[in-house]
Amino acid sequence: MNDQLFCYTVVRLINLFDHYVTLKTDLMKLRYLLFWRSVIMIVTIVSLSITVHAQETANPGDDTTKYVPYRMMQGHRVAKSKYGELNIRPYTYLRYLNQKAIDETYTDGFGKSQAVDTRQDVQLQKVSIYFTGWAFDPKFTYFLYIWTSNASQGQGAQVVVAGNLSYTFNKYLKLTGGIMSLPGVRSTEGNFPFWLSVDNRMIADEYMRPSYTSGFQARGEIVKKLSYQVMLGNNMSTLGVDAGQIDNKLNTVSAALVYLPTTGEYGMFNGAYGDYDNHQEVATRIGAHYTRSTETRQGQPTTDAFENVSLRVSDGSSIFLPSLFNPGTQIDEARDQMFSVDAGAKFKGFALEGEYYWRKIDDFKLIGSPMALDHLLDDGFQLLASAMVFPKKLQLYTTYSEIFGQYGVPSEVRVGFNFFPFKKTISTRLNGQVIFMNKCPVGGLAYPYTVGANGTIFNLDLELNF
Repeated sequence: MNDQLFCYTVVRLINLFDHYVTLKTDLMKLRYLLFWRSVIMIVTIVSLSITVHAQETANPGDDTTKYVPYRMMQGHRVAKSKYGELNIRPYTYLRYLNQKAIDETYTDGFGKSQAVDTRQDVQLQKVSIYFTGWAFDPKFTYFLYIWTSNASQGQGAQVVVAGNLSYTFNKYLKLTGGIMSLPGVRSTEGNFPFWLSVDNRMIADEYMRPSYTSGFQARGEIVKKLSYQVMLGNNMSTLGVDAGQIDNKLNTVSAALVYLPTTGEYGMFNGAYGDYDNHQEVATRIGAHYTRSTETRQGQPTTDAFENVSLRVSDGSSIFLPSLFNPGTQIDEARDQMFSVDAGAKFKGFALEGEYYWRKIDDFKLIGSPMALDHLLDDGFQLLASAMVFPKKLQLYTTYSEIFGQYGVPSEVRVGFNFFPFKKTISTRLNGQVIFMNKCPVGGLAYPYTVGANGTIFNLDLELNF
């Protein structure tokens, strides 16, 4: 019995020893594995840290999608490499519009009574997404955008996908090709959306101005403080007009000269209206513009197109309407010539600005019977006064505009405000204005006013220009 117990005890001890050896071996293996896992983790963390540091200190030509601080009117840089750069910028505004205080009918310049469709509604009026940057060479830039007018749903050019390409040779010459605004008045020089009101012009400016078209533009400095823009385009307004409607003459020409005599500048972004910049020295500008274009009946946008620039007489009627001037007669083609001169001064938040317009339409090509009328003459002006009551925070303004035409003398007065809710940025504002309108000759679904409007209009806009 003792021998059996002894043998059992020895076997048990041997088994315990084997188990201990095995356990010790496993612990050693575990420690070994834990050690190397820790080494791998440390190496990985160090590698990631080095990579992040390298991205933060990368040369401008290195590939990177590193976040870059927001830049006004360029938006956010989402990509940059030695091959180019991409920036994305959204623009939109929410509008409440009330036209219920205007007359429901008006009498046009030919004695006919016309109905006015008054509105009261809320619209996310416009949504635009801009893609800007350069490709292969910083001098070769692109400006592309998607542009919508939600109040014009279902109408021509309600959604536009467009843009242009540019190459800057030096400060004296920048060439651009694509869709852009003809520089025929100050508001089409490239200062949108930095106007006193949100995305709507006064009636004299809207009545006289050219619009957006495809073409070629050259711009630059002539001498210090004097710059130029000149453009050759397809027609006065290409939005809502297809290529088959455009004539093949390519004779729309528009040009601008701008002189900045005192400070050599006139505020941010090609001379914004008003003095948000709060100039401590008097900033002044003088501008002159000229546009010439042969326009055809079939090359006109529809009345409800959101960029419905068309040749009109001063009661709002399109000159291409049948039997407008003479029974059985319709104008099929006409030459438009328009000249404007503007001036302005800014100082310590105050601004006084104005523009005078002169237009002649002649060289009529007719369908049907001849008519005695051989030309149309109009002129007009606008005046704008504004003040930053609280710098960078609250701006008040008032404006007056009038047109002297052969078929009516429309006019308007505006009183409004701009409130900038965020600290030291013009990119977001609340705009409210009351328009006292007298026989409005322009308008459409994209505007707060409509053709024939006579009475009071109110609109309140919240604008985001990010």
